[in-house]
Amino acid sequence: MKVTAILAAAILASQALSLFAFPALAQAPAPSAAATGVVQRLTTNERFKAAVAKIDAEHERIIEETIKITEIEAPPFKEEMRAKAYMEMLRAHGLKDIEMDAEGNVMGVRKGTGQASGDGKLIVMSAHLDTVFPSGTNVKVKREGDVLTAPGIGDDSHSLATLLSYIRAMDAAGIKTKNDILFVGTVGEEGAGDLRGVRHFFTKGKYKDKVHAFFSMDGTNPARLVNGAVGSKRYRVTYSGPGGHSYGAFGLVNPAFAMAEASSLFSRIQVPTRPKTTFSIGVVGGGTSVNSIPDAIWMEVDMRSEHPAALAALEKRFLEIVQQAAATENASRSTKEGPIKAEAKLIGDRPAGSTDPQTDLVQMATAAILAHGYKPQGTNAFLAFSSTDSNIPMSMGIPALTIGSGGVGERSHSLDERLTLEKVESVRGKSVSLAILLAAAGME
Repeated sequence: MKVTAILAAAILASQALSLFAFPALAQAPAPSAAATGVVQRLTTNERFKAAVAKIDAEHERIIEETIKITEIEAPPFKEEMRAKAYMEMLRAHGLKDIEMDAEGNVMGVRKGTGQASGDGKLIVMSAHLDTVFPSGTNVKVKREGDVLTAPGIGDDSHSLATLLSYIRAMDAAGIKTKNDILFVGTVGEEGAGDLRGVRHFFTKGKYKDKVHAFFSMDGTNPARLVNGAVGSKRYRVTYSGPGGHSYGAFGLVNPAFAMAEASSLFSRIQVPTRPKTTFSIGVVGGGTSVNSIPDAIWMEVDMRSEHPAALAALEKRFLEIVQQAAATENASRSTKEGPIKAEAKLIGDRPAGSTDPQTDLVQMATAAILAHGYKPQGTNAFLAFSSTDSNIPMSMGIPALTIGSGGVGERSHSLDERLTLEKVESVRGKSVSLAILLAAAGME
């Protein structure tokens, strides 16, 4: 009876999550006349055209730099070799205040004229240094015409090379901006890195209170604006108990049964489809042998949502389930050698957030995409949700977008990741993001 009551309560609680009401996601309006005017004046300016011409002329150099960066290993938590190389690239491009911060991010400033708001704030243009691939992965680039194949080449080596091309293009065209632009290569964007680089930048770095707008260049599609941060909570849950022989100690509590109960309850949680909210058990392990009651067993869980409240509700219910499953097992079998204990350890925490489509940043970015001939598709036009370095500033209310580097990327996070850099489309894509950057920085 006790077990039945616990299970009934769990099902009712999981069903209750689907009744939560969340605000509707903002739709992308057509860009305002003011934003359209800013972008039109910028893209028809002779200096901007000269910058684009420089990018066009350096197409092969950008490819060579993409290859060079890709072939420097940058496995999780071991980005230092690539970071040092990229820092020297930034130095060679004449930036000021070149440095590597305490977390391993590298950065340098392209000075503006100081004619902006006077508050000393700057524009950040970043790309991440790390890849998902472990040490020893073959990162040699295979090239066949416009197609480059190698792990991490589009995510995010090409973006790092694109940032360098922007510096050269602006210098060659004599472009001045009102705001300073800080170019950054971040660490720890992927996987277990948990955004550690950008998190440090915005919480402990020397520029943490000086950012007017933040861009993460991640991926290739120039017509995709990530203005929404998919938040995530990741846990490693361990159930432990006394263990014993599967035959001789039969009847004692079993951590595997507790975890199975938790998995079953977790699987039946009803989550909203809008905002999109998801959950999964990705990795499981533990135990000693097939003829032993395990003394410990564990699972790793991933939960995500486009909305902070939906993610918080899901996390709350999950943590309740973890403890309920232990209580159910302890009520079902003998605890004479000790009870089942449950530990939920947070191993990943990416905050959700968004940049309002009505902000000047999104309006000008949308206008820049339209100005380059890309057509909107769907009710949200060019806007999208994802999990990138922009999650951190978005969650803090700092205007942020994730934008594309141009070209076509395929098979991200795979050993045969591909990047197609057909010249005309690659240059057009780069022109979009350059226009977005210069509109935000205030090209004079």
